[in-house]
Amino acid sequence: MHFDLSDLRLLSAIAASGSLSKAAASIPVAVSAASTRLRLFEERCGVTVFTRTAAGMQLTPTGRLVLEAASSVLGEAQKLQDTLKELAGQRRITLRLAATTVTTSSLLPAVLGSFLADYPEVDLQLTEYRSADVMRAVLTGDCEIGVYDGSVISDGVLSLPFRSERLVMLVPHGHPLAEREQTRLRDALGYPFIGMPAERAMQRFVEERAMKLAMPLQIRVRAPSFEAIAQLVAQRAGIAMLPETTARRMEQELPVRVVLLEEGWAALELRLCIKGWESLSTHGRQLVSFLSQ
Repeated sequence: MHFDLSDLRLLSAIAASGSLSKAAASIPVAVSAASTRLRLFEERCGVTVFTRTAAGMQLTPTGRLVLEAASSVLGEAQKLQDTLKELAGQRRITLRLAATTVTTSSLLPAVLGSFLADYPEVDLQLTEYRSADVMRAVLTGDCEIGVYDGSVISDGVLSLPFRSERLVMLVPHGHPLAEREQTRLRDALGYPFIGMPAERAMQRFVEERAMKLAMPLQIRVRAPSFEAIAQLVAQRAGIAMLPETTARRMEQELPVRVVLLEEGWAALELRLCIKGWESLSTHGRQLVSFLSQ
């Protein structure tokens, strides 16, 4: 039993238009050639796909099953064609990734470079959100993949492990807190802070934590990046809360010291989330596999 994609495309076109002539014109092919192709297909397969009536071409019950299978095959063939074009560099692919401040600023830059080097046809849109908004963006389809704080309840998304991180205090040498191995946020709130812009997700998180203690942050200056914040801390402009990954690196380069936070909320179990495997593009699946290693 033999058939090819041209046969399946013809069946799909006839079913959509209800007319052999309209289907032939849409492909395009001569009506006589389309009629012959349909007849040979039915003879080879031993089935009748369409009945011919005065109103046009109608699917038989068997034909409906054939069309369903044909549509599936054509869909998979199109996916393969798109993938081959992508791999050949003929088509640009944009992946949309939503993540928290900690992830976008300290963890993802260190790992995404090698993925983008392996897939030069991919462009990446990285957007910063709070954890709840990350999952919302994934569920609505605004982003394919998200990274969020695992302490937030995940509802409706498929969740996968990513990385562990924790928040710490960064203080200048000689600061009263620098003598401690650990501290509580309450004890740090008596000192001026170097913060991020107010709209940044992590900054809102820190300020909310302070408000729960009824001790608003004393923001002396806001800086655009973790590195800029660390520079200001080193110059004794204030103290700051940063991800430990970044803070430890800054501790090696600047006259600053890392002080651990005793609070349980400072430990972050970051997770990946997707709407489902079937919703991901081929490259989206590759990125999820890469990040979850």
